[in-house]
Amino acid sequence: MKTTRRHFLTRAAGVAGAAAVVGTTGINIVRAQTKKLRIGVGPLLPTPEDTKKAYTPVFTYLAKQLGMDFDLVATTDWAGMAVAMGSGQLDLAWMGPWGYIIANNSTGCNAVATVKYDEKPTYLAIVIAKPGIKSTKFPDDTKGLSISFADVGSTSGWLIPSYYAKEVWKIDPKTFWKYSEGATHGANEIAVSAGQVDMATDFDRNRNAMIESGKVSADSNKIIWTSAPLPNDAIVLPKDAPREMGARVQKILTSITVEQAKTLLPNHYTGFIASSHEYYAPIEKAGIAVGKIKPKA
Repeated sequence: MKTTRRHFLTRAAGVAGAAAVVGTTGINIVRAQTKKLRIGVGPLLPTPEDTKKAYTPVFTYLAKQLGMDFDLVATTDWAGMAVAMGSGQLDLAWMGPWGYIIANNSTGCNAVATVKYDEKPTYLAIVIAKPGIKSTKFPDDTKGLSISFADVGSTSGWLIPSYYAKEVWKIDPKTFWKYSEGATHGANEIAVSAGQVDMATDFDRNRNAMIESGKVSADSNKIIWTSAPLPNDAIVLPKDAPREMGARVQKILTSITVEQAKTLLPNHYTGFIASSHEYYAPIEKAGIAVGKIKPKA
């Protein structure tokens, strides 16, 4: 598995550097003494610089409400997020659903919130194709075409299409198509739009955002397959994070209003819902089915 350990800061003081104090409302609040909150976010936009710029406002708000300073690191792949969480290099992360399940399976970290997009906590995996490709029965009538899957830590770009291939379509994608994997979602959109590959995996939110930003045009590719609804990205804390920290993070994020979200979150994100590991059970099921994680004892 490809990792991005080098993209993360060296581990600073442990979680023990934060002390729980009881405020006037009686709510336990975790406040920093000397350490910074180390936050990671995956490749949600085409470049790490784009991602950091877009997601800094919400983490600035969260850290301020917690009374902490923070450092934000954006990774170039989803799989590296699990490595960083498991090796103690992160105190909090914005993870894709599959990246979260990988990390939970190996480290026991837990989701506390799920982001809403246009007021929905779900999204769709998609397969896009060059405009001239005709497909009325996917994937049967696309055999032999080239396809680019995203990196193995991506829910919509790798896990879900791999799961459908094995459990629903009953094909081996690596022999059924001219197969490649490891691309970012942004690169997949651009590759299909430029005619470099016949098809690619993506998710509906990313395609819409790239069209709105002018990075691709609406008619440069088309959607030829969509999945069932999938849970949106998770806000995740390590297994050893104090319970008070998880509760406080959850309360702060779920209290963000739609109006506040307009200035704190990228376009179309409208806030968060309280969440837990159980909300991501369909992703865990898919991961077990494709053999990437083992059922918990």
